[in-house]
Amino acid sequence: MRIRRATLSVAVAMIAVGLCAIVAGPSFAAPRRPSAHAASAPATIGLRRTKLGMILVNSRGFTVYAFTHDPLKKNTCMSIKGCSSFWPPVSTSGAPRAGRGVRRSLLGTIRIKGGLQVTYAGHALYLYSGDSGPGQTSYVRFNAFQGEWKALRSSGALVGN
Repeated sequence: MRIRRATLSVAVAMIAVGLCAIVAGPSFAAPRRPSAHAASAPATIGLRRTKLGMILVNSRGFTVYAFTHDPLKKNTCMSIKGCSSFWPPVSTSGAPRAGRGVRRSLLGTIRIKGGLQVTYAGHALYLYSGDSGPGQTSYVRFNAFQGEWKALRSSGALVGN
């Protein structure tokens, strides 16, 4: 009898989790990667051709985002509960490197808890933990955490403006 109750409890819990996922929908998936802020090497920012045109990406080809709620050279996401779990900062251990087509003069850093965050044209850069592969742009122009998440051009212009 105890085994059946335990099995029933597990089944009910799994159904509840599944229903939460259905209600939440695919538009805001749970984080898949850890959001560690410490970097072991200088970050490299490059360019990649996507369906939105040429946009900034990290060294693995993943889209980097700017948060419209941030003032220039500031990360406000870390002060909003849950934000940095979904949108971890692009961190670096030193001066970030400019990949082909990226303007070195627009790269910079800001101090955040746990280290340095990369900036571009003054915009703090983030990754989206739900992006499953390089060049994915599904969350560009996504509204969450009191702002919109935008990709960037090599000029520093936000995609969608």
